[in-house]
Amino acid sequence: MMKQQRARRTREKVLDAAAEEFSTQGYSRATLNAVARRTGMTKGALYGHFDSKRALAGALMSQSRQVWEEMRLTRDVPGAEAAAVLEALVLDLAQRLKEDVRLRAALRLATDVPDPAAPAPDIFSDVQRGLVALIRRAQGEGTMAPRPPELVAQLLLAVLHGAPHVAFGPPGAPDDPAAYDAAWRILLDSLTAVPASGAAGLHRS
Repeated sequence: MMKQQRARRTREKVLDAAAEEFSTQGYSRATLNAVARRTGMTKGALYGHFDSKRALAGALMSQSRQVWEEMRLTRDVPGAEAAAVLEALVLDLAQRLKEDVRLRAALRLATDVPDPAAPAPDIFSDVQRGLVALIRRAQGEGTMAPRPPELVAQLLLAVLHGAPHVAFGPPGAPDDPAAYDAAWRILLDSLTAVPASGAAGLHRS
């Protein structure tokens, strides 16, 4: 039992190290040697847990999809308005990306590994489908402007992808959580606002 617990702890340590490497270097520049150095393990010991860089990437991407699904199921409960679910999920995901290096790594891997034989289905596609579905529902409920759902989802994903790399607040000052939240509120309010009756709007059936 203790041996299994040690193995699990080591595996988690390796995943954290791999996430740091992937999130900063990307898939192509990350190496197993660098991951091993981050953990203090030999490359041979690392192979005892993951036999390739692709296996490491696949584990992170698979785990990230589970995280997203849990977030979605927690927020998208029966009777919830789609616009409220959308806003809560986007804010949850934005905060999680700032705090969780594994999720940041998975999001970068989703854009860094366009190979059709990628190690696992990626979180980027899962989140995009989920956002599009919520946007369509919100538009059907009349609580969101009739803009092309795919474009709105792509805009949200683009900001989610870049936001962790931007310092919010006065120039030169530490990152301000209040400014970060306010920036997301501006974006979400602009996307969910329903134009006044008769106002021109972009619509795609």
